[in-house]
Amino acid sequence: MAILYEKKDRIAIITINRPEAMNAIDPETSEELGKAWMDFRDDPNLWVGILTGAGNKAFSAGADLKKMIPFLATLSPIERREREEKFPGFGGITRGLNIWKPIIAAINGFCLAGGLEMALTCDLRVAAEHATFGLLEVSRGIIPGAGGTQRLPRMIPISKAMEIILMAQTIDAQEALRLGLVNRVVPGPELMPTAMKMAEKILENAPLAVRAAKEAIIRGLSMTVEEGLRLESFLQSHLLKTEDALEGPRAFAEKRKPQYKAK
Repeated sequence: MAILYEKKDRIAIITINRPEAMNAIDPETSEELGKAWMDFRDDPNLWVGILTGAGNKAFSAGADLKKMIPFLATLSPIERREREEKFPGFGGITRGLNIWKPIIAAINGFCLAGGLEMALTCDLRVAAEHATFGLLEVSRGIIPGAGGTQRLPRMIPISKAMEIILMAQTIDAQEALRLGLVNRVVPGPELMPTAMKMAEKILENAPLAVRAAKEAIIRGLSMTVEEGLRLESFLQSHLLKTEDALEGPRAFAEKRKPQYKAK
């Protein structure tokens, strides 16, 4: 199978399973990822997602150039648009798919080109010490067309994003941490346990509030402050009507752990 999709309690673990190809993404893998992401989005029992790659050499080296680029080149603009509507963007997640549930990238090695673009769509990123990051597309005659030109400059200083993209430069995990591209760097064996601990920490919080907070942050990035404040107020007004919004203060007053139900 090109991907592995595991549901563990309220956590979805999606693993790109092509270690022999550095977990590169071919058309079939991209479609499988798209189906998994839509299932995660729509499953009410899943509250947090983790994306990683099989093995310890690569998260993903990006597109399988021998398969993906020739395949995309055969599509007409209409066919490409129809494909993206069905399986949103590279890896099924980089374009047109709104998932307000939090997603963690567990980056276990090479995170290059489309691999980094998938990681950029995640909300938190934890990297193994040996991880390497880069957007190498211009060295292959294309651009980072799965969101890299838009997401990376919004996440790190634009001058550094320009350097990484225009020079097809790679950086190591410590540099990624310094730039704020990743949240944590850990030894390889601690990668998935750390990602799971992060997911479990999120699960301690009210899931509807977590999703609303993510939505407010992501959508607010393309708004003025005034527009963002209106969105924030709108989302808060809906949360105040939920059972979870009553449970949180009640549990605090009763000095117990809240039992959130996403209702």
